[in-house]
Amino acid sequence: MVAEGATVHPFSHVEKAEIGPGCVVGPYARLRPGAVMEEGARVGNFVEMKKARLCKGAKANHLTYLGDAEVGPGANIGAGTITCNYDGLHKHQTVIGEGAFIGSNSALVAPVTIGARSLVGAGSVITKDVPDDSLAIARGRQTTMPRRGNP
Repeated sequence: MVAEGATVHPFSHVEKAEIGPGCVVGPYARLRPGAVMEEGARVGNFVEMKKARLCKGAKANHLTYLGDAEVGPGANIGAGTITCNYDGLHKHQTVIGEGAFIGSNSALVAPVTIGARSLVGAGSVITKDVPDDSLAIARGRQTTMPRRGNP
């Protein structure tokens, strides 16, 4: 179902999904069964949703996979973010709170909850719940060494 006032850009695939009023989809987005976009939500190019809900005003603009996820109102999902919802045996849910900001190239390993207004640093792999109003960074420190051998 595509509500009045929603825009679905070319080359997007929509299958058994709900797109609310004022939503923007694509181009090149894929909304699989169970995808729900509430009023004013946005998914951009190369974003895939499966059994996921983007609440009012939430957005995932680039290169993102949202599977078995609940994304709170006004939350922002950075480019390259994935919800790791399958452990090889079962599917698990990711919950992202209202106004949360997920930095680019992050992996959220379900089951996991990101609290309201929290920020996940770019490049993080989040495996534990993040409380409301928190900053979570989970990545190795960079080490730079001189090159060895011939190029």
